[in-house]
Amino acid sequence: MERSRLRKHEMEQTHVPASTDTRMKIAVVCYPTYGGSGVVATELGVGLAQKGHEVHFVSSSQPARLDLLNERVHYHEVAMLHYPVFEHSPYLLALTGKLVDVVRHEGIELVHVHYAIPHATAALLARDILQHEGIRLAVVTTLHGTDVTLVGKDPGYEPVVSHAINLSDGVTAVSESLRRDTLEHFHVEKPIQVIPNFIDLERFKQRNPCRFTLALAGENQKRLIHISNFRKVKRVDSVIRVFALIREKISACLLLVGDGPERPRCEQLCRELGIAADVRFLGKQEAVEEILSAGDLFLLPSETESFGLAALEALACGVPVVSSRSGGLPEVNVDGVTGFLTDADDVQGMAQAAMRLLHDDALLQAFRLAARKQAERFDIHRILPLYEEAYHRALQAVRVP
Repeated sequence: MERSRLRKHEMEQTHVPASTDTRMKIAVVCYPTYGGSGVVATELGVGLAQKGHEVHFVSSSQPARLDLLNERVHYHEVAMLHYPVFEHSPYLLALTGKLVDVVRHEGIELVHVHYAIPHATAALLARDILQHEGIRLAVVTTLHGTDVTLVGKDPGYEPVVSHAINLSDGVTAVSESLRRDTLEHFHVEKPIQVIPNFIDLERFKQRNPCRFTLALAGENQKRLIHISNFRKVKRVDSVIRVFALIREKISACLLLVGDGPERPRCEQLCRELGIAADVRFLGKQEAVEEILSAGDLFLLPSETESFGLAALEALACGVPVVSSRSGGLPEVNVDGVTGFLTDADDVQGMAQAAMRLLHDDALLQAFRLAARKQAERFDIHRILPLYEEAYHRALQAVRVP
């Protein structure tokens, strides 16, 4: 059955729109952390700059993956002033003021904000301020997940999020699942275009693992990998319990990449299960593609996942994924083709699915090839034109008298 699904999947094609040659001046607003939205926003901006657009990043600190500034890539820090009267610094107002300043002095035509809260609200305030000066500014908002699935569902935030979405000149979501969630939980009148996250296939590809990565596992051990920010929603404890079941049958090690609030509890769980000797907590790593290249299987039992960028990075490196079927993961990880999908809390089922691949070298190799082929559908060069088209539609809308 798995091999028939592989053949069917290979026949699917992805439409790539024609790109435009018109150069734009774009401001990108994002969180600067290692989270998926920050990574996508940064790599999108850098990719746009490589195509000739002028991109200005606006954030509270330099984004983690923004390691190159040049004549087309600029960074503007949002300065946080501290006043005794405020318990917390008013980031929304600071961001609004910085956007007004950048648009005025850099000739920005369009602001692309990642996350509705608070970035879209700040961009709309800036647009209103600038409109009184005769400056027309287009605002495109990309929904990434947490702004909808967690924060935005709070009844106190619903009017703010709905307002930000409806008043944006263009709205995108990173998966069809997230688009449906948005329409279900908010009073949205604006069309939402699905533009999936993307991958740089030149960076994320199967390569010879470095000696450091090879040394993390014993001889003939299978390598299972998980990458996340160690929040509860990622269910890293389930990753460990799945691995414990696999280790009873197969010689294996588990590589955990990332850090966060759940790490101490996970370390203790490894000791309690007696598997600590075969689990490596690697912390935050920049060159995750080198670690992924050494992997046999990627585990991602997330409770919610609007897209699953970590899963896509694994697929691009030829590593099959065993994941939950939460959110947008089925749009990335094709069940029976690039890996397997289970319920988020089905530890036993996830372990069985993993062992089905780890026990069958031929099937594992077929899934590896299919994983890379699936990742090619999300090549950054396929996705960038979709954003360019969205930008031009938004600019056209604000230029209409």
